[in-house]
Amino acid sequence: MPRSIQLPLSPETIKTLKAGDEVLLNGYVYTARDQAHFRFVKAISEKKVPALIKGQTVYYAGPTPACPGKVIGSCGPTTSSRMDFFTPHLLKAGLKGMIGKGSRSADVKRAIKKYKAVYFITIAGAGAYLSGKIIEARPVMYKDLGAEAVYRLKLKDFPAIVGIDSNGKEI
Repeated sequence: MPRSIQLPLSPETIKTLKAGDEVLLNGYVYTARDQAHFRFVKAISEKKVPALIKGQTVYYAGPTPACPGKVIGSCGPTTSSRMDFFTPHLLKAGLKGMIGKGSRSADVKRAIKKYKAVYFITIAGAGAYLSGKIIEARPVMYKDLGAEAVYRLKLKDFPAIVGIDSNGKEI
């Protein structure tokens, strides 16, 4: 039975998560893909860390527009390794969780362990299903990026697996 996890992640919760644990994520996350990551790192280098980084979880997704009566369109994970160049910078700035699909680089694994964060993997190819686990969605930053804008999502029983835990152990 998957364990229910409240977001944002507390340091205590992060310590208890182990690679391979099945979880249901509940609470707020922020979407971010390649271009948003580029802008985050630029802001960090200018000592202007975006408030949505510290202590938060980022979902590597670019949602499609919502159909009438829906909160959001399809919202499946994108390949996490595309963000690997940026991830150590964000973890150093205080990011605590990431949701995506696929494996991560050795540098990211070391940074996850060093900064006591966690990487969740979720169901690839199931964006329509996953969008049903999103109960609120609104763009909050970089709206000029369209589908790659940063959205604040509220998740309800969003399925994931701990892919890399805070000790650096990988599933």
